[in-house]
Amino acid sequence: MEEPLNILPDNPPVIQTDAAVFPEILPETSPEVVQKVEQETLPDVTQEMASADAILPEASNLPAMVNNPEKVKRVLEAALLAAQQPLTVSDLRKMFVEEIAPEVVRKLLDELRVEWTPRPAELVQLASGWRFRTRPEYLSHLGRLNPEKPPKYSRAVLETLAIIAYRQPVTRGDIEDIRGVSVATQVIKVLEERGWVDAVGHRDTPGRPALFATTKKFLDDLGLRSLTELPPLEQINQALELANG
Repeated sequence: MEEPLNILPDNPPVIQTDAAVFPEILPETSPEVVQKVEQETLPDVTQEMASADAILPEASNLPAMVNNPEKVKRVLEAALLAAQQPLTVSDLRKMFVEEIAPEVVRKLLDELRVEWTPRPAELVQLASGWRFRTRPEYLSHLGRLNPEKPPKYSRAVLETLAIIAYRQPVTRGDIEDIRGVSVATQVIKVLEERGWVDAVGHRDTPGRPALFATTKKFLDDLGLRSLTELPPLEQINQALELANG
């Protein structure tokens, strides 16, 4: 049997991968060269880092809205002037990234209300929130810009609304007992279309008649925050006639 062919030498050379064997591939790097590379490269890196710091300053250097109540007040003022509907404190707080406490917002709103005292518009708190409105003494002048007369409501409509406002929640039968006459479906419909009255439930009696109550819009149109601020019953008709505008 023939011996296997030995293609390896008896004493194979040890391959060294250092600069002495491959000087053209791994040249020796002197300390002077390393220092020169560092001097040429590090300034550029340091400058780039400084530029990044300029673009993204530390959080402590950012102007905090919560620490600038005057700025917060101006934002609240702008939002209320632009709003078409009353805004609640919760609505107003949504405009800020920082967490602003509800009591802080209310305090700033009170300050705004005082600031607007000498002006023809006033900041008021209604059932649905805060809003600016024209002061009553200027309404007669503004009415000349829109000569159309506001709708006039029948005595049946106003009496029905007054009963609902002061006795709520009530059923149609309750209203009929107080007025002494039947209540037409159209009367309730007029109040619902105006947004002053809404069904809030049903009485647990045979037939489960609907219970009617006033809405926040009813209070808003009267300039009130709650039912406790309703005027005396004898003044309600006059107040409602003014609200028709």
